[in-house]
Amino acid sequence: MSLLERLNHDMKQAMKNKEKDKLSVIRMVKASIQNEQIKLSQDLSEEQELTVLTRELKQRKDSLQEFNSAGRQDLVNKIQSEIEILEVYMPVQLSEEELLKIVNETISEVNASSKAEMGKVMGAIMPKIKGKADGTLVNKLVLQQLS
Repeated sequence: MSLLERLNHDMKQAMKNKEKDKLSVIRMVKASIQNEQIKLSQDLSEEQELTVLTRELKQRKDSLQEFNSAGRQDLVNKIQSEIEILEVYMPVQLSEEELLKIVNETISEVNASSKAEMGKVMGAIMPKIKGKADGTLVNKLVLQQLS
């Protein structure tokens, strides 16, 4: 079942169960995916759908940080629930140990030895873990390993 089909199914369930917040988030994500389809003039692959979903999740996490620093607890709670709804559609996240293994393998593959080569390592690693790990954590692990 593709992400769009799953969203449609869950949207119907949310309507039946009168879950307004979940319905709203699903509609926003569905609209983003459909806008991307229109922009590219084709159906999206699973990877492209995941890219859109990751972008939506990242936007909400950024908003969460902003609202936290501004002391807007009402908005923090709303965004937090949206993040929880979106995370259901994300692939299973890699553990830190699994991620560290991938980081070390990638560093060996590209023969990186210093922080100056961090861009090369990140460029090689991100396609491997797309949607399965947070970029900030990956960045931190790569920096630790190259230090």
